[in-house]
Amino acid sequence: MKPSSTIHQEASLYIHVPFCAGACDYCDFYSVPLRIDIDDSRLQRFIDVLLTDAHGLFETYKPCSLPSLYIGGGTPSVLGASGIHRLLEGLLQIAGRHCPPPIEVTVEANPESADEAFLSAARDGGATRLSLGLQSFHAPSRQAVGRIGATDGEALLHRRLALAAQYFPAAFSGDLISGLPLQGERVLLDDIAALHSYRPAHVSLYALTVEPETPLAVSSEAKSLLPPPDEADCLWLYGRDALERYGYSQYEVSSFCLAGKESLHNVRYWRMQNWLALGPAASATVINDETGTGFRYTMPPDVDKWFASRVDGAVFEALDTPTLIKESFLMGFRYIEGPDEGLFRKRFCLSIGDCIPETLTAWGARGLLQKNKVALTKEGLLFLHPFLLDAFAELDVSIPRGSG
Repeated sequence: MKPSSTIHQEASLYIHVPFCAGACDYCDFYSVPLRIDIDDSRLQRFIDVLLTDAHGLFETYKPCSLPSLYIGGGTPSVLGASGIHRLLEGLLQIAGRHCPPPIEVTVEANPESADEAFLSAARDGGATRLSLGLQSFHAPSRQAVGRIGATDGEALLHRRLALAAQYFPAAFSGDLISGLPLQGERVLLDDIAALHSYRPAHVSLYALTVEPETPLAVSSEAKSLLPPPDEADCLWLYGRDALERYGYSQYEVSSFCLAGKESLHNVRYWRMQNWLALGPAASATVINDETGTGFRYTMPPDVDKWFASRVDGAVFEALDTPTLIKESFLMGFRYIEGPDEGLFRKRFCLSIGDCIPETLTAWGARGLLQKNKVALTKEGLLFLHPFLLDAFAELDVSIPRGSG
């Protein structure tokens, strides 16, 4: 189902850069190995096509406001200094013809390719926020999951973090992973202490998930080095508590920040606010607040097919009211503030309590819901999956498929 062309609503924009110097063994995102010395012309063509498509996107959908722009991947830093500057400058110029400039512009980077020239170009091109994929300082853990890096890996991470703090003071995020092979409590706590020494505004602490059909899932040797599930759970909790001791507040399942330093773009996902998307495998979601229905489009997860067909090759999916209510819960209850109750009522002419009263009563009695809002407590977030199972089972009865 292809929607009508204009939305005239606020929408963020996500750009997917699928290229990587090498895929980590745990990664199940769409990515393409790249050698910059050989594939530079392909990267330049990629940027050209993205900018052409961005022009068409804004002409087609005409968003009235663009609160945030996020360039993720993959590894956007493989675009290099000139590439990221050209992409950012072009995107912001195109968007500026249609709506006010975004409040937040984030660029993801891997330390291996985020040198000083790249960071300077990203800042000068309009980036206001940097997200660095560190994962761990511990070389044996990184090597065990196939993380490509320099021979002086730990020293390089420290050099790049010092540069991040210089070019994006109080505006960069560092990603860490708990439950890696050969990690243990001491290593994780040392990782957190090392990252904290550069005063990032934001930290993402992800629990390692072994996704089916990834190299990590099929390697018996690598899996044998992973901590047992109970130990892995404890590791993440040790990490959470350490971050809180350093002054970072948990505001989402895996996200921690200093006061006022949440990722605006990611909060928009968790609150099911509209976003558009460009690039191979990128996916957008647009909801009509008046009807409580919407649509999703997903670009082909293949660079060559994307080059050939792009928007014309996108797959469109209609989103009915029951689907969107479930997705609003799936995303919203990840967030410490819970789903956006005002937006929910506006879209669906229902309160959250109208939809899942029994679930809220039961989980409130267990002390896992906050007193003053429809949201899980910090401890309740640890049980997000069973909470959602209860909520969805109740929704299937209260709001059956076919309504909306």
